[in-house]
Amino acid sequence: MSKNMKKIKFNTNYPSIEDLRAKAKKRIPKFAFEYLDGGCNEDVNLHKNTKEIRDIELLPHYLSKHTGSDIKTELFGHTYDAPFGIAPVGLQGLMWPKAPEILAKAAFEHNIPFILSTVTTSSIETIAEITEGKAWFQLYHPTENRLRDDIIKRAGVAECPVLVILCDVPTFGFRPRDIRNGLAMPPKISIENIFQILGKPKWALNTLKHGQPSFETLKPYMPKGIALKQLGKFMDQTFSGRLNEEKIKPIRDMWKGKLVLKGVANESDAEKAIKLGLDGIIVSNHGGRQLDAGESSIRPLKRIAAKYGKEIKVMMDSGLRSGPDIARTIASGADFTFLGRSFMYGVSALGKKGGDHTISILKQQLLQVMEQICCEKTEKLYKHLL
Repeated sequence: MSKNMKKIKFNTNYPSIEDLRAKAKKRIPKFAFEYLDGGCNEDVNLHKNTKEIRDIELLPHYLSKHTGSDIKTELFGHTYDAPFGIAPVGLQGLMWPKAPEILAKAAFEHNIPFILSTVTTSSIETIAEITEGKAWFQLYHPTENRLRDDIIKRAGVAECPVLVILCDVPTFGFRPRDIRNGLAMPPKISIENIFQILGKPKWALNTLKHGQPSFETLKPYMPKGIALKQLGKFMDQTFSGRLNEEKIKPIRDMWKGKLVLKGVANESDAEKAIKLGLDGIIVSNHGGRQLDAGESSIRPLKRIAAKYGKEIKVMMDSGLRSGPDIARTIASGADFTFLGRSFMYGVSALGKKGGDHTISILKQQLLQVMEQICCEKTEKLYKHLL
C-alpha cells in the first residue's frame, strides 16, 4: 500500500459517496435534497452522465516496475494535491447552513480548488478570506455591463486566480421536483415544506442559528428588504445566462488571471474558446440539470481532448461520484475534474466534517485505483485506457 494512502483518514461509517447521499437524504428536508439530487425533465442525462463514465475500463500493468503512485497535479502553474476540485453549486446554504464556507475551508486545507458560484450563499470576500485568495470564482453573466464589471473587480481584489464563466444556462432548466417543492422563481414556502423542516430538527436548528440563506455576493446589488415574491423578477432582470463571443471578449480583456469557460459540450465551442484566448474549458452539461436530450459529458470530453487537448486545458464535471470515476475521466483525456453533488452530499450528511471527509474518500479511492493498475502519475492514466 502507498505511504500516501496510509496518511488519509476518514469516518469509516461512510466509506463511499453513496453512503453520504443516503445519510444526507435522511438528514435534510425533502425539498432541499431533491433540489440537490435531481436533474431536469425525466432525469435521463443525470443518470447517463455517471453510467457512461462507468462504461470506461482501465487496464492494469501488474508486472511493471512500480515505485508508488502520486496524485498531485499541476494546473495553471499551481500544483494541487489531487486532480479534482469542488464545482460551483447554487444555493449551497439551503442544503446545509454555511456549506460553502465548510467546503472552501476543506479545499484550502487539502490544497484543491474550490469554485464559488455567483448564486450561492457566501460572498466572494468571505471565501477569499477562508482560502487566502486561492478560491476560483464562477460568474453568472449579468445583463448590465456595470454589474459585470463590478463583480469581476471584486473577484480581482479578492485575488481569485481563476475566473470561470458559465455558458450552459441560457434558460432555467425544467425541473419538476423543484416546481412541486416551490423552489422555482419566485420560491414559496408551503405547509408541506414546513412539515418537512419540522421533521429535520438538526437542519432546522442550524438554519435558525445561521439565518435564512441568501445570495451573499449579490446583496450589494439587491433592493433593501426584497421579498421572496420579488426575487424571481430581480434575478430575471439582473442576469442573462446566454453567453456569446461578443460578451466574452471584454471579460478576456478585463480579467488578467486565468479565464475558463464552463459548460462546453461540443468541439465548435471549444475551438471558439481557444480563439478568444481562454486558458481552459470545463466540459459539462450542468450535472444533467439543463438538457435531458443532450449527450453525457464524457462523450464530448473524449472528442474535445483528442482534438484540442494540446491547445487548452480541458477539464470536466457532471456525473463523477468516486475516485474510479475521476481516474476514468482523466484517462479519457481530462487534465482535471470537478465534482459538485458529491461534496454537497458530504456536507449535508456530516456538517462541518463533510468537506474533509469527502475529499479524503476521493483521494484514497483514486490512489487505490492508481496503485492497482500500476500508474505512477495522473498524466499517465491515458496509457491504461482500454
